[in-house]
Amino acid sequence: MSRYTKQEILARVDHTLLKPEATWPQVRALCDEALQYHTASVCINTCYVRQAADYLAGRVPVCCVVGFPLGAMDTASKCFEARTAVENGADEVDMVINIGRLKNREYDAVRQDIAAVKQAIGDKVLKVIIETCLLTEEEKIRMCDIVPEAGADFIKTSTGFSTAGATFADIELFARHVAGRCKIKAAGGISTVEDMEKFLDLGADRLGTSRAVRLLAEG
Repeated sequence: MSRYTKQEILARVDHTLLKPEATWPQVRALCDEALQYHTASVCINTCYVRQAADYLAGRVPVCCVVGFPLGAMDTASKCFEARTAVENGADEVDMVINIGRLKNREYDAVRQDIAAVKQAIGDKVLKVIIETCLLTEEEKIRMCDIVPEAGADFIKTSTGFSTAGATFADIELFARHVAGRCKIKAAGGISTVEDMEKFLDLGADRLGTSRAVRLLAEG
């Protein structure tokens, strides 16, 4: 028997729709589901932030993604996108790190990229996507230091648009090396209720998934 109620899981879910072909009616339906099932947020692309924020009117937080999904934009572009999203009503921002800079051991540049976006959004929540499927264990561990050092609120596994998504091993690694300095978000490929529960058990504070409402509330 699960030790989580359906609502306890849904309250940790960023109800997500990031497909490039997503239309406003689909995003509005996502918002309706988030309202009905009391998810942690809706997570959408920035072009819909103002419409979603107006539609939700503060009833559910609006989360959006910036520098997405590659992370290879210059820092000023990420900051502009993040700042504009907040001006349009975003409560939370999920950004992608500069993976190539990390691979090249340019750790200060990676840290500064994150810190600049955090400064751009002020007291809004910043989640940092490190795209674990492209990283070595050493690089993941290094990011467990860099993310909190840069002032971000969450370290996040994946965009869902690369070669793989969240794994249990990555969440275990995060929990061990972050050691409470920031929160943890598992995202990408989460497809069963059992997986959601295990990610929470291993230390995830938030789950990014498009499937949770269908699996939990309508199953």
